[in-house]
Amino acid sequence: MTQSPATPLPPPKERRRLREAGSLTQAQVAERVGVSRETVRSWETGRTTPRGRKREAYAKLLTSLGEEETVTKPPAVGAAEVEVAEVEAVEAEVVEVVEVDVVEVEVVDDTAVLEPVLVPAPVPVPIEEPSRAPLTPAQAFDALYAFCAPALVRQAYLLTGRRELARESVERAFQIAWQRWPEVAVDRDPAGWVRSVAYEHALSPWHRFRPRYRHPEPPPPDAADRALLTALLKLPPSYRRTLLLYDGVGLGLAETAAETEASTPAAASRLLHAREALAAQLPDLSDPAELHRRMTELASTGRLHAAKPPTVRFVGERRTVFWTRAAIAFTVAIIGATTFTVRVAPTRYEAPVPVGERVEGVPARVVQGALSEDEVALRDRLRNGMTSGPERLAPIGR
Repeated sequence: MTQSPATPLPPPKERRRLREAGSLTQAQVAERVGVSRETVRSWETGRTTPRGRKREAYAKLLTSLGEEETVTKPPAVGAAEVEVAEVEAVEAEVVEVVEVDVVEVEVVDDTAVLEPVLVPAPVPVPIEEPSRAPLTPAQAFDALYAFCAPALVRQAYLLTGRRELARESVERAFQIAWQRWPEVAVDRDPAGWVRSVAYEHALSPWHRFRPRYRHPEPPPPDAADRALLTALLKLPPSYRRTLLLYDGVGLGLAETAAETEASTPAAASRLLHAREALAAQLPDLSDPAELHRRMTELASTGRLHAAKPPTVRFVGERRTVFWTRAAIAFTVAIIGATTFTVRVAPTRYEAPVPVGERVEGVPARVVQGALSEDEVALRDRLRNGMTSGPERLAPIGR
């Protein structure tokens, strides 16, 4: 059985240009194609490529945008006409003179004489646009945080079901990103780097031992949202993360497998089992598009807000300073303890007694020998004086 050839698509930059020429946002394109906004962004950056029906719908939309652009494009003007028009405009600017009547007063015999003076108009000087200066590390970090933090907090809430833990996970991920900013700034996907760290922190099993997270938070007010959140939290963490990345964020299967550090077949198996488990509890979520919509609505009803970027950077720097000082203090304590031990330790070595060598100073072992005459007489008297019965318990005077 032969497969039909894939529908051709323009390059990623051309896809974005066609969307912007049609005055469409990524969200509007995603709604028309039936995917998430993150998926459209991945298509336009070239990270992923659409397949199947989504590819056909996306190609048809781009084709229609290209046809509309061709229809609405103004007719081309000849090169000679453009050059003549530009020359005439420049000449008009240079030779244009405005006559301004400036009144000069000269007093001659108490009589005011008025003389008009012609003042040429100033030639307009073109204003050069200042070259855009490169962003500082703090500005680049703040831009990344403003772009990714709100969505990451909502995603972490779907992973944990806790609003405070979601905010903490995202802030901790960005604090680590600020500490390693030279590495994150040159990464191919800084948003994916931060998302991976936030997911790892949110799904850490050690949170269950923290007192503030022992009791569950109030569930969502809507019954459908409560049922969906309960079903998500019943999934294993790896299944929940795979489902969120594929059906929630909109990553491809290969990108999902890479971010979860699993093979592509393993990620596909986790995704299928997670969908089956959700469909068993909530049959109306068997459609992936409906599941994506419900997950988006659930994440949006939490009223989750992230901290400001300067606050995250400041807290991260304070944390780094604290752990640096703690490491220095611990090192100094170890050096002090070692120095004290060396100072008070004995300087003369006493070798242990080897095995088999006689130990001096131990008294000789006493062995029972022959009895004296008095001892023999006492023994005979005791033996003869012993009687059986109760009288044996009573002492007999000598």
